[in-house]
Amino acid sequence: MSSFRTQFRLYTVAMIAALLGGFNVVVYTGFHSLLQQYVDGRLFGFADTLAELIEQRPELLKRSDHEIVVPRGSQVADDRMKELREVSHSVHILALDGTVVWQGSGVVPRPSVDEAVLARGTRGEVVYETLEMESGASVRQVFVPIRQQDEVRYLLQAEESLAFFRRTHRSLMGLLMLGSVAVLATSWFGSGWLARKVLHPVEALSRTAEGISESALRSRANLNAPFQEFERLAQAFNAMLDRLQRASESQRRFTDYAAHEMKTPLTVMQGNLEVALQRVRSADDYRDVLVSNLEQVQRLIVLTRSLLTLARFAGERPPVELSVLPLQPLLKELIDDLTPVAEDRRLTLVLEEEPVQPVLGDAERLKQVFINLLDNALRYTDPGGRVAVHLSNAHNEVRVAVRDTGQGIAREHLPHLFEPFYRTDPARARDSGGHGLGLPIVKEIMDAHHGAITVESEVGKGSVFMLTFPAIQK
Repeated sequence: MSSFRTQFRLYTVAMIAALLGGFNVVVYTGFHSLLQQYVDGRLFGFADTLAELIEQRPELLKRSDHEIVVPRGSQVADDRMKELREVSHSVHILALDGTVVWQGSGVVPRPSVDEAVLARGTRGEVVYETLEMESGASVRQVFVPIRQQDEVRYLLQAEESLAFFRRTHRSLMGLLMLGSVAVLATSWFGSGWLARKVLHPVEALSRTAEGISESALRSRANLNAPFQEFERLAQAFNAMLDRLQRASESQRRFTDYAAHEMKTPLTVMQGNLEVALQRVRSADDYRDVLVSNLEQVQRLIVLTRSLLTLARFAGERPPVELSVLPLQPLLKELIDDLTPVAEDRRLTLVLEEEPVQPVLGDAERLKQVFINLLDNALRYTDPGGRVAVHLSNAHNEVRVAVRDTGQGIAREHLPHLFEPFYRTDPARARDSGGHGLGLPIVKEIMDAHHGAITVESEVGKGSVFMLTFPAIQK
């Protein structure tokens, strides 16, 4: 695969070559046209002047010295008169049938005049013709009608060599070719320099990327890019590294926490078994060991299920089946089920609702969300407190707020609540059987529903967890 630098140089040179080709064609064609007009105009000027002289003094055609003499008192200037004498040496005066009536002293025999030229001249037209000689020379001819008594009687045939015309064309072609080669060579080397300058930030970015590994994600691209586009590329690259670093650190913490959470019950089970095997014990002692190990196994099962749920939601297709779901019946059922638990803890649990639109949701997954939030609210609210679920509409959204008057959460913990294994009070959470995976699972479920979860809390005043769902548009 060819490099961008080579492709850039080739495309640049090809584009400039195409432009030069078009420019050269325009210049050459335009110069040819101008030079042709100059030659024809000069030749016609002399021929027309001679034709007028002959029309005024027909006796000039009877001179035996084959010279056309400009009479005294004529308005023709001296330098012009000299040129007229020179041109008259190569002049033919033709009858309308093509026979030569008079010719200048320096005339070289020419092929007979084409009948079409004679016909046009007879009609009073000025005719131009280029004659290619056997010697390879080119001659430009003009045929000018000579009138007597308002009728065309003769044709004046004058000619001029195109040698200078051809030399000028060749010189122009040489200059254009030389200039084109110089421009193309300059563009080739210039485009290489420009490509190096343009690609310098990209190469620096590439070197930075090559030096990055999973264990060294702190490297960043430090570019003084000359173009805004490359500056944005460097910023996007650094932002990507920031995300990768956060993801790597989160994964590392996740692995460490998961290993730690699984190590604790396994260590307890190992200790129980080692103690039981030290000596023969009673049936009650063995039963206590089995009951303790069963509790640890159940804890491992809960942890494994939570980890499996998080892993499934991290995939490309979260395990949710969305359908039109009214939230009021679902929340009312959960409130009814949890009211006895709240009463046992001397808490008030209420549903504050207003008519809301249904949402696209998975009933089982959303039930898991609401149970998790309500369980936390009931668990961390002191007796005599209140837990309320408020259902409302707002700006094409359906909102569910879970409010409690519990202990609240310190401000420094709020940004980390939805991180796996994060606990605001590790000892108390472990005593209650929590692993710090409930709220991360809640967030994953809400993300799968294209919704959001936020939290506001103040120590000693309680917390508000706000769930937001996009409403179904009618």
